[in-house]
Amino acid sequence: MIAFLVGIISGLAAISFRWAISSLQELFYRANEQSLLLKDYTTHWIWFLIIPILGSLIVGLVLYFFCDEERNGSVADVIEGAALNNGRVNLKFGIISTIISLITLTTGGSTGREGPVVHLAATISTYISNLTNIHGISARDLMGCAVAAAVSASFNAPIAGALFALEVVLRHFAIHAFAPIAISSVAGTIVGRYFYGNVTEFALQNEASLAFYSELPAFILLGIVCGLVAVILVKSIFKIDQLITKVQQKTNSPIWLRTTFAGLILGVLALEFPHIIGVGYETTYNALTGSFDFNTIVFLVIIKIVAVVITMAGRMGGGIFSPSLMIGALTGLAFGLIATSIFPTLLGSETLYALAGMGAVAASVLGAPISTILIVFELTGNWQVGLVVMVTVSIATSFSGGLINKSFFLSQLKRRKLNLISGSKYYLLRNQRVSELPVDRNYDLVNAEFSDEASFIENRCILFNASLENTLKKFDEQNIPYLFVITSEDCTNASDVMGIVHHLDLLKVFNKALTKISEEEHS
Repeated sequence: MIAFLVGIISGLAAISFRWAISSLQELFYRANEQSLLLKDYTTHWIWFLIIPILGSLIVGLVLYFFCDEERNGSVADVIEGAALNNGRVNLKFGIISTIISLITLTTGGSTGREGPVVHLAATISTYISNLTNIHGISARDLMGCAVAAAVSASFNAPIAGALFALEVVLRHFAIHAFAPIAISSVAGTIVGRYFYGNVTEFALQNEASLAFYSELPAFILLGIVCGLVAVILVKSIFKIDQLITKVQQKTNSPIWLRTTFAGLILGVLALEFPHIIGVGYETTYNALTGSFDFNTIVFLVIIKIVAVVITMAGRMGGGIFSPSLMIGALTGLAFGLIATSIFPTLLGSETLYALAGMGAVAASVLGAPISTILIVFELTGNWQVGLVVMVTVSIATSFSGGLINKSFFLSQLKRRKLNLISGSKYYLLRNQRVSELPVDRNYDLVNAEFSDEASFIENRCILFNASLENTLKKFDEQNIPYLFVITSEDCTNASDVMGIVHHLDLLKVFNKALTKISEEEHS
């Protein structure tokens, strides 16, 4: 029952966020996504400059006054919450991040709505977990339920929503998690269909034709191209973010100046390319229907990548999924136009390449090939081209995975010194402290082999509140059976030594934690 209720609440939150974006965007610009793409509006050009600047300034001021960190929340925070924080995210940060993303997406930012929706859903599950005093496996499963419902309501994609929560957030496919997550996903879909009907996000009219055997080499090559585009997108975001951060630190400028400068650039770009404003699903749809010529596609891809990089490096809000869908569809269409012009008698429809490219770039960025393949099917309602989408996605993720640390989100966490890439064994001990180990107070420094007692302790000490993760690293580096536990930063003072901890005791704790997480992931 609680899974169903969480699904309903999270679905309503996702739909409300979606409605707020479209309503406020039309209010500010007096135009929807389609009219922005076609430049069919009467809005004076000056507003395309003023609105992004004002919106980005407000975002910067919110970050400056209300956030401890100069960044917006994302799916990476949800993954961290599931892995390290007992299935919880920071409530205040989650609410602020939702507000920031809403401002960004309605005033000219070029990102997606799915990331903020996932973070908002995780914030809701955190509040419910705190209210009902749920911990451990149940809290993590509840977070998965909320995420699945939010994704399902956003996309009308119940299967993909459930698998996204398992593959990306929980990062396992345990049976105990599947049932409640599936129920929540269905509940979220019910909410989405109640408000928007049982329609696919991209209602394609014509089935794309496929000559599978002759076209297979082309789709393998498309996978490599899409993987490369995903790497360029992700690395560009991080490189520009790093560059702007260095400039900000060197000049000691406030975060609101950084966001406002990003808004200014976005405003200038929007004067000529208004399609960069907002989520960009209308552009993606036109790519999937083959409505652009090759030169237009090239410009759209370049400008969209620049806009996404500026928005995210400027520390504004929003997610990466919708931009990756748009860039992928455009990349696939461009590839299809070239391929079908070179081999017109062997190859089929160029729109099929757009469909495969959309999935390939998105899967590479998210690091989630399974759920992305299903999202593509459920977004388009086209289940007849599953083979080529699977081939292209598989090649793209294999190519890009090693270059961007599996996914955009895991790369974000690695930049925060959180190594979740290689699995739970590398972060299980992060939240446990030396104080949790048995401390042996029956030690004798007199029997030490070294005459310099202070030096002997200094090279073999660990703080009482140090994490077991760092303690295990020190044991491995020193290759010794015990460490001195001290109560102060001064490792040379023997009077601060309260005892020793043994390597064997830490390994017992590690083994117990590994056993527990293994049971959770395989039960």
